[in-house]
Amino acid sequence: MTSRIPRDSRLRLVRPRPLAAAPAAIEQRRVRRPAPRPPEGTPAPAELAGMARSVLAAAARVARWADRALGPGGDSATADGKATLSDATARRAADALGLTADQVRADWDTARLAGLIEVHGDSARPGWRLRAWDRDDSAVLRGWVALCDAWSLACPEPEDYEPAAVAEVVTAMPQVLSFLQLSAGPVPVPQLLDLLEQRVTELRTERCEVDYGPRPEAPDAPAVAPEPRPAPAADAPLQPLLDWALRALASVGALTYGDGQATLTPLGSWAVWVKLEQICVAAQSPAGNIEQGAEDMLRGCARLRPAAARAEYRAWLAARPVGSAVTELIAAARGEDALLRGLAFEALRVVGAPAEPEVRAALDEPALRPYALLWLAEHDGADPEDAHEVLTREEATWLWVDTAAAVADHGEAPLLLRHLETAVQPTVPALLTEVRAVGHPRTVQVLVALAAAHPDPAFAKAVRRAAFQVHKGG
Repeated sequence: MTSRIPRDSRLRLVRPRPLAAAPAAIEQRRVRRPAPRPPEGTPAPAELAGMARSVLAAAARVARWADRALGPGGDSATADGKATLSDATARRAADALGLTADQVRADWDTARLAGLIEVHGDSARPGWRLRAWDRDDSAVLRGWVALCDAWSLACPEPEDYEPAAVAEVVTAMPQVLSFLQLSAGPVPVPQLLDLLEQRVTELRTERCEVDYGPRPEAPDAPAVAPEPRPAPAADAPLQPLLDWALRALASVGALTYGDGQATLTPLGSWAVWVKLEQICVAAQSPAGNIEQGAEDMLRGCARLRPAAARAEYRAWLAARPVGSAVTELIAAARGEDALLRGLAFEALRVVGAPAEPEVRAALDEPALRPYALLWLAEHDGADPEDAHEVLTREEATWLWVDTAAAVADHGEAPLLLRHLETAVQPTVPALLTEVRAVGHPRTVQVLVALAAAHPDPAFAKAVRRAAFQVHKGG
């Protein structure tokens, strides 16, 4: 009697699906919210992209020069590994482009903030946005928005101001910009200063501290509840800081500033509207994702379609500092839920370049390494369909098991069977051998779920046997 266990069952090879495919099987139909329209008079995206290209033209010129002159095998672009352009390179660029060294440095910094140039250690390379500059309007607009978000780095802040006071103004400026956007025209600076002072006062009030420490009292004195102790108000006037903020925003093309008034440019008005719309979308979501931490936000997005989930990620990111948001997402990816791991890196794709340092640091963690490698490959311009080629056979197998764990926990049997088709191994025995060798902590559960889902009894028996051997340490 011959064995029914398949000894060379061929697996049909298909391209690996995106990691966000796991939640697709448990999507629920939702009433689609009509696509929001920008305020009347907002230029078309192609026209906005043209404005952004004009603002960033000098930065793109320096970035293209760096791409040609500082490519592989060329000289180092930086002097200290901190994205500071070396004197020699600045002089070379100035001679080649007919600029001064100071102009080159300013354009270099702008290109770096817009993602046109990426600096890694002592080497520079063109960012993916530079590659897409002439053909992808959305890439251009995202680059300009990245620059606009970093407006506080565009101009040196006034001297003799405490960092806390500068931070208060930076935190308060979104409300000032929203007021400018609603005004839809020139606003006198004194009116903006009044609004800024009100917002800074609110921020200081929100930071009120209550002193719960021991307080000396008379022996028979009645107990008195401690009184709030507000943070001391800064004595320095805010007008110079408002002037600095408006000049910095004007330098990145978000507004015009002069003659005692400020006016948002079409680009600036569009950017403020996009931020407000992102926050409103998240606030209207059933789970209220904008209020949640990263892990709960990702769980709330698990049942959404990919486009809707990306909108939630953008809104969640818009409501908090990017540094802390990236840290939260990486922490969520370290958890035991494989679905959240995949979704966390999808959210990090929305973050883009600011997430790169922490994603690169995650390469040292075995559980995160395959996800980080794929993220970095796509960030460097690789086609998402081909990004998996950066993984070793072992890393690809580990990722296959991790994704299967997400499907087993949150998906349905048909999706798990379709996931089987994405394995890099050509035969069932090879797949089982390498899955057992990779040492994923969820290997047994994945194999048991796969055996339960597969309609072929011989296949199921072979997979159950492999699960038993892994369970027994074989």
